[in-house]
Amino acid sequence: MSVRVRFAPSPTGFMHVGNARTALFNYLFARHHGGKFVLRIEDTDVERHNEEAVKVIYEALRWMGLNWDEGPDVGGPYSPYRQSERLDIYREFIDKLKEKGLVYECFCTQEELDRMRKEQLERGEPPRYTGKCRNLTEEEKERLRAEGRKPVLRFKVPEDRVVKFNDLIKGEIEISSRQLGGDFVIVRSNGMPVYNFVVVVDDALMKITHVIRGEDHISNTPKQILLYEALGFEPPQFAHLPMILGPDRSKLSKRHGSTSVREFREKGYLPEAFVNFLALLGWYPKDGKEILSMDELIEKFDIKEVNSAPAVFDTTKLNWMNQVYIRNYPIDKLTDLIIPYLEKAGFDLSQFDREWLEKVVEVTREYFTVLSDAPTYMEVFLKDDFEVEPQAKEFISEDPNRLKVIELFLEKLENLEGELSSDSFKRLVKEVGKELGVKGKNLFMPIRIGLTGRMSGVELPVLVELLGKERVLRRLKNSLSKIK
Repeated sequence: MSVRVRFAPSPTGFMHVGNARTALFNYLFARHHGGKFVLRIEDTDVERHNEEAVKVIYEALRWMGLNWDEGPDVGGPYSPYRQSERLDIYREFIDKLKEKGLVYECFCTQEELDRMRKEQLERGEPPRYTGKCRNLTEEEKERLRAEGRKPVLRFKVPEDRVVKFNDLIKGEIEISSRQLGGDFVIVRSNGMPVYNFVVVVDDALMKITHVIRGEDHISNTPKQILLYEALGFEPPQFAHLPMILGPDRSKLSKRHGSTSVREFREKGYLPEAFVNFLALLGWYPKDGKEILSMDELIEKFDIKEVNSAPAVFDTTKLNWMNQVYIRNYPIDKLTDLIIPYLEKAGFDLSQFDREWLEKVVEVTREYFTVLSDAPTYMEVFLKDDFEVEPQAKEFISEDPNRLKVIELFLEKLENLEGELSSDSFKRLVKEVGKELGVKGKNLFMPIRIGLTGRMSGVELPVLVELLGKERVLRRLKNSLSKIK
């Protein structure tokens, strides 16, 4: 049997971490088995539909490297892949249920339903639709229509039926039909079919073999199985992924920080690191290796090894993983990704050549956690007219010799013949130390302050070699004028 899975988001908000993990696990499962990964847009909720969110879904999946085989923009043998374009198909299957006598019109108002629910709760019963409209006569229906009531269509849930299914992650699950809340709605009063109905029709017609989704859908599964049976379809296999929790073990939400894929992208997480991290939310390779390329994830991924317990979103681990990827990323690609952050921070990069910029990225990248850190650590290479930090000025003022170190170093540099290299820099510093009788912090810190205005940063020989003699001279004169 050829594996076919689908990622079917509702474009009512933005691509959340939970959606992204669901998409990834479907993709890995499909690729591991040489199957098809289908993208379907579930946009029947007209009131909450957001077309901008559709673009965000495409953008997020492409950024993560999850390319779909079939979908709204690429087509496929089971198109259309947007539910709003499949309404005629759904009507055909609604008619089939009507012919079989498995559905009926319900005219209950929201107020009546609320009252029904309230009374049940007061009696200590779980809320469920009582079937009040199940046996209405045609005359009663006509009278209710005359009142201006628009009916919904409800599916008749069989009494005392136990729905069983084998979940690939959770194992054997049994749910009594009495726990389903009574006869459920499959078509709204505005004529629009609802999720539980359309998803069954779509998955059946698109030959979906495995439905991999969040465990919040477990309660929907028995309703869908009843609909598969009613329509004469073979249900797919189900796998319900564990919830993703924040570090405090409550459901992951905005208060834990970023939760949308776009936010992680904008902060400067590399897609490879983000995907690698998501893959380990609920699944772990047998060999314990954590840094895994997409090809390795595809090769090793096994849905049966997914843990049924909730997964904790650990930002510290994501940061560590991103640092590992940044340090090993091809320098040309990394520079391409960093340039927009530098431009946004206001740096004019036209004055620097590309080869030089790549060298700066190379010597600073070990300090980055995310790409948006780049302006902070690269500023020292890009900006000659800097302010001297207050604590640095204070350090210089504590000992007259410290100012003399900067002045003597400047004098020796002005007399240096040829270019300034790492070796000639070390030689000049040694001469300054010898002549003034200073060493250690009292020698190197004043020079660092003279060159950067700061008391910490990259190694000075690396800095001066990349800056060159003219820029070092300019910096020393600039900082001396500000210290004095």
